[in-house]
Amino acid sequence: MAVRAIANWLSEPSVESRPIRRESCPEAADLRGSARVLLTLRLYLALTKPRIVALITFTALVGELLAGPTIAWRRPVLWGTLGIALCSACAAVLNQVFERRLDASMPRTRRRPLAAGLLTRGNALLFAGALGVTGSAILTWLVNPLTAILTVASLIGYGVVYTVWLKPATSQNIVIGGIAGAAPPVLGWAAVTGAIVPQALLLFLIVLLWTPPHFWSLAIARRNEYARTGIPMLPVTRGVAHTQGQILLYTVLLTLATLLPFLIHMSGFIYLIAALILDAVFVSHALRLKASKSDSQAMRTFRFSVKYLMWLFAALLADHYLAFAW
Repeated sequence: MAVRAIANWLSEPSVESRPIRRESCPEAADLRGSARVLLTLRLYLALTKPRIVALITFTALVGELLAGPTIAWRRPVLWGTLGIALCSACAAVLNQVFERRLDASMPRTRRRPLAAGLLTRGNALLFAGALGVTGSAILTWLVNPLTAILTVASLIGYGVVYTVWLKPATSQNIVIGGIAGAAPPVLGWAAVTGAIVPQALLLFLIVLLWTPPHFWSLAIARRNEYARTGIPMLPVTRGVAHTQGQILLYTVLLTLATLLPFLIHMSGFIYLIAALILDAVFVSHALRLKASKSDSQAMRTFRFSVKYLMWLFAALLADHYLAFAW
């Protein structure tokens, strides 16, 4: 019960902006034995941003499975997925290490373990190091060096370059930083083939164009938090109306990009139908957002964008293997 209470406390929304200290969660001090171990594991898991890493790993897995004609749980798929997941988790931990003070000042993130003072920076860095070293070693020795190099580059790109330099420096941070976030399908394809091929780069382009409307929708809803912390997100520097227009623009570009797999015969009609439906819904969200001043519409757009990417890549996978089954 105590562990559940603490888990609820970690996810509880707050309207205050002052940092949370360990004494704010007194249940933690009362835990003993296995309950304390369980709490510690939950805290370290929270550091890895498991939902984000799960989506990243899924896009990498799709890249791996599209690289071959049949489903084969061979070594590159198994170890490639694990290595990419571990390195993605490492990047997520580094992001929280570098942003712990920023997270502590924002209601949306102040319950994170480092911001709340429930884990130390040193332990988090050790954890990140263990994840990164293990993941890169798996990719180097059990997959191939190309995948290891690309994955580590993406890790550094997001965990360090984006977090430390781009995010506080420019309102185009998410566009430039999205290069690292869009890499997983390329990493997955390289894990199986040992090469970078045009089909993988097309998946990279789709994720790259998806990133701005996905993140800027959230940024609109949280613009006051970013403004207070001095982070130059687009809704803060250029205003909500401009950001809404950019979301619509990128959504239209994304729609065009999602037609390319069908046009180059990388996928068939199953994917095309799914993509057209998903694109129509995404564009409708973007249009409603542009016509609305409601933060709730921004959050609806943000939440749908996550489902959009997941279902789009699932459609690619279904089309690929059903085509071979027929």
